[in-house]
Amino acid sequence: MTDALRIAPIDYPFPEKPASLSAERSAFLTQEIKRLLVEKNATLVAHYYTDPEIQALAEATGGCVSDSLEMARFGRDCAAETLIVAGVKFMGETSKILSPEKTVLMPTLEATCSLDLGCPEKEFSDFCDTHPDHTVVVYANTSAAVKARADWIVTSSIALEIVEHLDSEGHKIIWGPDRHLGSYIAKETGADMLMWQGECIVHDEFSSKALKDLQHVYPDAAILVHPESPASVVEMADAVGSTSQLINAAKSLPNKQLIVATDRGIFYKMQQQVPDKELLEAPTGGNGATCKSCAHCPWMAMNGLESIYKALTCDAGDNSLHNIEVDESVREGALISLNRMLDFSAQLKANANTSV
Repeated sequence: MTDALRIAPIDYPFPEKPASLSAERSAFLTQEIKRLLVEKNATLVAHYYTDPEIQALAEATGGCVSDSLEMARFGRDCAAETLIVAGVKFMGETSKILSPEKTVLMPTLEATCSLDLGCPEKEFSDFCDTHPDHTVVVYANTSAAVKARADWIVTSSIALEIVEHLDSEGHKIIWGPDRHLGSYIAKETGADMLMWQGECIVHDEFSSKALKDLQHVYPDAAILVHPESPASVVEMADAVGSTSQLINAAKSLPNKQLIVATDRGIFYKMQQQVPDKELLEAPTGGNGATCKSCAHCPWMAMNGLESIYKALTCDAGDNSLHNIEVDESVREGALISLNRMLDFSAQLKANANTSV
C-alpha cells in the first residue's frame, strides 16, 4: 500500500452555528414547515448527524432519517416532487443524481464537508490519470464531479465487501478521499490500495489516549467506532462500522454503557433504539478553541429550522441559495459508478437471502 501525496493544507471555512431560537419561534417554524411540506408536495430527508430537532421533524412529517445513501434512495422512491435534504452538499448532489426529475433543495448550499473540500476534482483526476492501471474507488463523501471520475462509489457500510471483491479479481485500487477509512479497509482486505490523503475533521479528532482515560472511568462500556477514525482509536473498538451499523451494534451488544466515536448527532436515533442504555461521547484530542469539531460537524449544524423554512419559501430568484443542480454529463457519469454499488449491494442481499 502506497500513500498519495497530500494536497496543500486546507484552511477550512468553518461556519457559525445558527443562533438559538426562542421556544415560540421554534414552534412557529415547525408548524409552518409541516404545512409547507404538504402544500408543496415536499419531503424532508435528514442525516443522522443533523441536530435532533431536525431529525424529529423529518420523522414527524413522514420523511427519512438515515445515512447519505439511504437518504438518496428514499428520496428517489418517495412520491414527493421536491426533496429538502438536511445534510451537506454532496448529499444533495447524490439525491439529484438519483432523482434528476425532482427539485432538490438544501437549507443552505454552504454546508459542505472536509472530505469533499479535501478532494478537488481537478487534482484528484490528475492523480488518477498518473495511475491508469488502477480502479478508482471513491467514498460517497465527495462531489458529483469526483463521483463521475470514479469507477465505483462506496459507502462505509459496503466498502469492505466491494474492495474485497475487486481485490479478488486482481484490481489495484486508487482510494479517495478518507485516509483512515481507506487504511482500515486495506488492513482488513489486504488489497493493493493507493490512498488519497483526506480526512473527516470530526472523526480525525478522536483521541486514543483520551479514550483510554475514559475507558478507565467506564470499564464495562463497549466502544463503538466509525472507521473514519484514526487507527489507534479503531483498534480499541468493540464494534466498527457505518452509522447504521453502529446503531445496530448498540442494540446487539449486551453492555449497558456505550462509548460512541462518531458525530454526536447519531445519539438521537441510537437512544431511540436503546433507551435503557447510557451513551457516552468519545473524547477528542482538543478542547474549546483547540477543538475543530468537538464531535459534531460544523456544517451539519448549519441545518436549522430557519434555513429549512427559507428553502421552502424562496421564490425563483432566491433558488440559487438552496437549489441543487448537477450538470447532466456529470450526473450520467456519477450514476454509472453509483449504480455499480447499488447493483452489488442488491446482489449481496439476494445471496444472503438465498443462503438462509
